[in-house]
Amino acid sequence: MEAVTLRSTRFGDLEIPAEAVLEFPNGLIGLGGSQYTLLARSEDAMFVWLHSVDDPDIAIPLTNPWKFFAEYAVELSDADEERIGIADPSEAQVYVTVRAAEALEDFTANLRAPILLVSGRGYQIINQVPDSPVRIPLLAGAADKAGQAA
Repeated sequence: MEAVTLRSTRFGDLEIPAEAVLEFPNGLIGLGGSQYTLLARSEDAMFVWLHSVDDPDIAIPLTNPWKFFAEYAVELSDADEERIGIADPSEAQVYVTVRAAEALEDFTANLRAPILLVSGRGYQIINQVPDSPVRIPLLAGAADKAGQAA
């Protein structure tokens, strides 16, 4: 198994399997580079890092949106379906970017521009569901879940 050295200003140098490198053929909104990898403390971690293989300074926190927003939905445009090669977002791993803050209650998620991972490739899309927020308090979704469980 071939390995790649990931240089990171946040995590130091890490050896990752070559097959863990994700190719983003269209890049990511506002960021350079096209190769990234996911870093997580464990398989069931609430948050993962999308780390650039090209730039040691770029690492973006992500989360599975359904861990916080049970009613979250993703709709692809016809152009995205063709570009990605899937018609249904359930055929992909779906993540949303997280904007971290000093206090956990100030963390927000971007539900408007999710990241879809399909067969070693990554795509950031514009969600076609009307009114998908660019910034929504992350714990608002968790609070809704807690209220439903009570």
